[in-house]
Amino acid sequence: MRVMIFFDLPTLTDADRRNYRHFRKSLINEGFLMIQESVYVRVTTNRQAAALLEKRIQTITPVDGLVQSLIVTEKQYTMMKFLSGTPSDDIRNSDEKMVVI
Repeated sequence: MRVMIFFDLPTLTDADRRNYRHFRKSLINEGFLMIQESVYVRVTTNRQAAALLEKRIQTITPVDGLVQSLIVTEKQYTMMKFLSGTPSDDIRNSDEKMVVI
């Protein structure tokens, strides 16, 4: 399973920018990878783990702005098409069953 987080947070005031940085760093600390600006993704083992992760992220979301989540299967995620640009070669974003680092 993949948990995708999409967000659009205000950055007008110092407090807004601080909340934005804190939220972004929290996502990275939770193991999320940025696949596009304001779009982060993380692999989970099953739907239950994805739901628990989603609840943890909900506790750190800022009050202002928009934060959305989407849980998709590996098959759905690998069907993503690149209409423009090139995919990242980051091994952590691979759909391989076994990765040797």
